[in-house]
Amino acid sequence: MMLRAIYKSKWSVKSISTKKSLFDEVLTDTFGRKHNYLRVSLTERCNLRCEYCMPLKGTNLSEQSKLLSNSEIVRLVSLFAKHGVDKIRITGGEPTVKKDIIQIVESLRDIKKLKTIAMTTNGLTLTKHLVDLQRAGLNALNVSLDTLQQKTYGNITRRDGRLLKKVLAGIDLALQLGFNPVKVNCVLMRGINFDELRDFVEMTRDRTISYRFIEFMPFSMNEWDEKRMVPYKEAIQEIMKSYPNFEPCDNELNSTSKMYRVPGFAGNIGFISSMTEDYCDSCNRLRLMADGNLKVCLFQNNEISLRDPLRKGASDEELLDIISNAVNDKKRKHAVADRSTSVVSANRGGRLARNVRTASSGGRILARNICTASGDGDGGGDDRPRLTHVDGRSGDARMVDVSGKRETRRTATAVARVRLDATATRLVAEDACKKGDVLSVSRLAGMCAAKATWQLIPLCHQIRLDSVAVDCRLDERRGRVHITATAVSTDRTGVEMECLTACAVAALTVYDMCKAVSRDTVIEHVKLLSKTGGKTDYRAKDDDVDG
Repeated sequence: MMLRAIYKSKWSVKSISTKKSLFDEVLTDTFGRKHNYLRVSLTERCNLRCEYCMPLKGTNLSEQSKLLSNSEIVRLVSLFAKHGVDKIRITGGEPTVKKDIIQIVESLRDIKKLKTIAMTTNGLTLTKHLVDLQRAGLNALNVSLDTLQQKTYGNITRRDGRLLKKVLAGIDLALQLGFNPVKVNCVLMRGINFDELRDFVEMTRDRTISYRFIEFMPFSMNEWDEKRMVPYKEAIQEIMKSYPNFEPCDNELNSTSKMYRVPGFAGNIGFISSMTEDYCDSCNRLRLMADGNLKVCLFQNNEISLRDPLRKGASDEELLDIISNAVNDKKRKHAVADRSTSVVSANRGGRLARNVRTASSGGRILARNICTASGDGDGGGDDRPRLTHVDGRSGDARMVDVSGKRETRRTATAVARVRLDATATRLVAEDACKKGDVLSVSRLAGMCAAKATWQLIPLCHQIRLDSVAVDCRLDERRGRVHITATAVSTDRTGVEMECLTACAVAALTVYDMCKAVSRDTVIEHVKLLSKTGGKTDYRAKDDDVDG
């Protein structure tokens, strides 16, 4: 299991808007996603040291007094259940290291609206605890197992490889007890366990196991290397070499996995494509951390403390307001959905990837990673210009993620110029062109184009335009039409593309309306004059401004 990196920027109950929340909307975000699934971390501790998850020496842990008590966990879960959560998953760290886990599951079972009480575990103690956990109310199980080879198990977990036998025995016990399916999570890594793909698939031949392959993801405390990440499509191709009839099958609603199977096999195979194809649009998950912080996305930096207001005597209504506002702040896409921000420090093939770290506490850091171009390996190229619409790893075109930006008032002005011959100039001045009033039609075309920029330019965002003004002015003496476009928006990204599109289309409209009398019309000088409201303002130099 992947240990989350804890970000300690807590929002207190006083820092959250206390506007009333409609109960049926408490767990629905601004993108219409309804959250009925809550992951509950019982502890930060783990009895393994998986190398893709955490350092060999472990990490700094919270004081026991700062962790939620059992009664606090039950109260918060009950509150979530009253407003739509019907599935919870207990996690860690490793949840089975918590001594009173049986009692916690029993208490959760008594929450009437919960249909599913699941657990994700490394499986080491299943043979000891699983019977009692099932009796207590556990009815779904995920086991994290990245290898079927003893030596590799020891290398990955940094523990005695012979412990693998305990995990496999625990999986067999789960099957005997009727858990169906038993989901097995595997972080697929090139050079580590990629060569075991066929063995993993064979585990599903006679067992109702759902073996799910997770793309290797970057966390602040793992040594992530993109060369080790296996895209799910590559894994499918590799499996089909041994099983040509390997085929997709039905997915559960809101499933994170793309499900496949080998016809005739009892189990199936899933692919969790966190890196190459996100599933954010159907996300229905929230996370309650062991210290009482609510995390609406695994990769979103902000965590909101429910523990503090709870211990200060907050009512259920006040807690619901905090929860509702946190859910409403959930971004449409998680950070790793933008693959260019998923690279950790390494210099490969002339590209330097560097970490930008957020605030930390006790050595626990959540790193956001930004890829920048570099011509050499000395680490001195961090601030060099880069193309933001080009994926730093693959070179593919991509859309820039603006979900983390603030909404601000943004303005921009652009210009263009159309050179006409004498005949066209005269006809425009006399309003005598066969297609009508050239300047008025061009002005309208420019405004329409500004509003449709996101449809014309593939990587542009759709933004809310507060106003667009396009002016087309004829200079008879010089034989030119001067076009100026100004746009205003209150949004997360700028409006310069809207202005430039308006100018370009207005200029093309002038050309179109004059082409019957002259093919010598020239469109030129399409450029940005100014922009404001973003990270940096811009104003063209005086000698660049069209006269």
